[in-house]
Amino acid sequence: MDTEDLRIAVYERFRRGEIPRRSDLATDLAVTPEEVTAGLAVLAAQRHLALGQDGEITMAHPFAATPLGFSVMGRDTLWWGGCSWDSFALAHLLPDQGPMLVATTCPECGQAHAWRIDNQQPPSGEQIAHFLVPAARMWDDVVFTCGNQRIFCSELCLNTWLDRTGSGRGYVMDLPTLWRLASGWYAGRLERGYVRREPSAAVDYLHGVGLSGSFWGLPD
Repeated sequence: MDTEDLRIAVYERFRRGEIPRRSDLATDLAVTPEEVTAGLAVLAAQRHLALGQDGEITMAHPFAATPLGFSVMGRDTLWWGGCSWDSFALAHLLPDQGPMLVATTCPECGQAHAWRIDNQQPPSGEQIAHFLVPAARMWDDVVFTCGNQRIFCSELCLNTWLDRTGSGRGYVMDLPTLWRLASGWYAGRLERGYVRREPSAAVDYLHGVGLSGSFWGLPD
């Protein structure tokens, strides 16, 4: 089985708002579940997706198979948003489904927030996005990383959360910067032959959206 065929099948199910289970993928590709399991292991090693302990897909960025703090509602499809980055990216990856409604709650005070996201202009709002895990370690535990790329009401809520959880301060950006980061990061991911990139290999892109500093492995 061609692992690229499997990758495309995974993304096609996610695109439709479905969770791509191994048994369903085996049916889609007319292969055995064992072949799917082996292929998913290869894709996970290549960081195209993340697997849970049960061997099923947990994430295939920017899609998630489990709630991590965000929901994203398109024109006729509803997804879990893997994190703030991925949730904002869906409107860019699937423009025919936009504008999308991205909803979440502040991790500290529980205040509900929602934005209308499209691929034309960034949303308004005074909220801030906080990324806890530096780029070089994002794949050490990618589900933890994505679960801690959240949006807070304000610096006050963020600082209270950092004190309460004993977490170190990560990288903070405003909503327009988050939107720019998400805008082109996953371009082409639904197409055959996509080549994924690491932040360390995307210096020009990250600088172009306004990011800098050691958190991203970039000069200030």
